[in-house]
Amino acid sequence: MSGSSAWDDGDVASANSKQKTVRDMLLSLAVIGLAAGVIYLFIPHGGGPPDLKRVDYSVELATARRAAPYPVAAPEGLPDSWKPTSVRFRPHEKDHWHLGFQDPDGQYVAIEQSAADRKDFIEDASQGGHATEVTQKINDRTWTRYTGGRYNALVLEGTEGSTTVVTGTASWDRLTAMAKALRMEEGPEKPEKETDREAEKASS
Repeated sequence: MSGSSAWDDGDVASANSKQKTVRDMLLSLAVIGLAAGVIYLFIPHGGGPPDLKRVDYSVELATARRAAPYPVAAPEGLPDSWKPTSVRFRPHEKDHWHLGFQDPDGQYVAIEQSAADRKDFIEDASQGGHATEVTQKINDRTWTRYTGGRYNALVLEGTEGSTTVVTGTASWDRLTAMAKALRMEEGPEKPEKETDREAEKASS
């Protein structure tokens, strides 16, 4: 009887041990689930657009308009829902002017201008786009639609010595709104080079 009692006690101890193991596993899972829930609350999630920083491009715009050999484009009158997010002017890269925006839908829109080769610049700005037969008249300017690349693009026609492109992931309506808002302006008259003044003196 004592042997049987010992065996029963062993069974009970084993069962208790198994119950404790299961209980510990459940507690561990509960702790992990709680931790995961807390992490989820504090990590941004959802399908909304990224919260990009708004930049002030006034200094770069003034610099570009003084230095570029073409009228530099920037929008006027756009609502605050259009957020400027990137700007650069690179005189050493054929006077490349870039001004990027996040539109009200969270999509990307950029103004790209340059004195570089027109075909190569359009291909780069649209990331592989090609001209369509669709043109738009916007503020008495003619723009051609480019598609098939990473970005859709509107390319301004009738420019000489430079190329102006409005490009991005945004809808045609948003690209058109940007093109409509553009003001193209040169800076103050650039000073004559010393060599030019010397040539004038020599000829007088």
